[in-house]
Amino acid sequence: MKTTIAKVGQFVDQEVTIGAWLAGKRSSGKIAFLQLRDGTGFIQGVVVKAEVGDDIFQQAKNVTQESSLYVTGVVRAEERAPSGFELTVTKVEVLHVAVDYPITPKEHGTEFLMDHRHLWLRSKRQHAVMKIRNEIIRATYEFFNDNDFVKVDPPILTGSAPEGTSELFATKYFDEDAYLSQSGQLYMEAAAMALGRVFSFGPTFRAEKSKTRRHLIEFWMIEPEMAFVEFEENLEIQEQFVSYIVQSVLKNCALELKTLGRDTSKLENIKAPFPRITYDDAITFLQEKGFGDISWGDDFGAPHETAIAEHYDKPVFITKYPTSLKPFYMQPDESREEVVLCADLIAPEGYGEIIGGSQRIHDDHLLKQRIEEHKLSQDAYQWYLDLRKYGSVPHSGFGLGLERTVAWISGVEHVRETIPFPRLLNRLYP
Repeated sequence: MKTTIAKVGQFVDQEVTIGAWLAGKRSSGKIAFLQLRDGTGFIQGVVVKAEVGDDIFQQAKNVTQESSLYVTGVVRAEERAPSGFELTVTKVEVLHVAVDYPITPKEHGTEFLMDHRHLWLRSKRQHAVMKIRNEIIRATYEFFNDNDFVKVDPPILTGSAPEGTSELFATKYFDEDAYLSQSGQLYMEAAAMALGRVFSFGPTFRAEKSKTRRHLIEFWMIEPEMAFVEFEENLEIQEQFVSYIVQSVLKNCALELKTLGRDTSKLENIKAPFPRITYDDAITFLQEKGFGDISWGDDFGAPHETAIAEHYDKPVFITKYPTSLKPFYMQPDESREEVVLCADLIAPEGYGEIIGGSQRIHDDHLLKQRIEEHKLSQDAYQWYLDLRKYGSVPHSGFGLGLERTVAWISGVEHVRETIPFPRLLNRLYP
């Protein structure tokens, strides 16, 4: 019976065949232990010389790291094994012998591992991170589908920028200027006016020359937009969504979290509602905590966000930032027009902002005024103004950065480990 490592539990005490790679091995006299992986998981194969004969035993003992194999054996329940099972090997068929595999069990530097990212992905740690990333993606689709959102795909090549062009990659679109998208938001607003509640899930690009552990040049964003949804309801949907994906990972990726050494008690508490703090209160809090150099009107950096987040055991919303700090499309607070109806969601444990969202301006005159104030081309944004001209309604949305969210939930230090092939300031290879 041919199967996968993830499904061996269905075949206890039965003989199965698994197509696998050798992740590692060790031998002790007349027993060889093969650490096998097949993409679905990891399992130990035990080869006993007295049971398989000298030929198979020598073959198993001599096979090299990352060689590909068909391994046949009997599935045994083994409570000491991470997966709960191991394989008593009866046959080994070598498909391809790997010679001098570069990533050995010894310590390797970050740059070496990044140069070999195409191979580093095979490691148990990277496998666990990618499985958690996949579960977050699966749960995202499930959450939005269950809540009657429609998936819409905005363009990646755009003729204008939602937040200005200073951090965009420019290119030529035949005889016009074009940019790689930094957000699908404006297009999602158009989709929301047609379909009510929508979400996109795709790559975005920021030409920001940053080297911090939170930044990538190319990353993936989940961007819902919702017609007839105002500020408070927008926050409620965000906290429900984040709670849902965290609990889904806890439920479906227990082995991966254990592999990464993640303290799951910190995740078990992540359930809505989340605390809220205004920008004003955040400034006061930071000043009281010794950040004497910050004052009203300043933006928050990583140390500020971390200090605020450490005060809570759940993600925390920082709401109602000054208008001057935020993009042109955000709805001002009617009772206080120097701030906008926006919020950043800051993850615990120093992982920073994972969501930015706001209620959007729905008045065409105010939006036109904001476009002028930001010195943007009215012609380029005419289609966006049309949304306020023909049946405008209050509406809201947000964007969640997938890689920062994966880093926080999985507990890894740097976002470079949360995407299969990271694009960093000085890295375009492999």
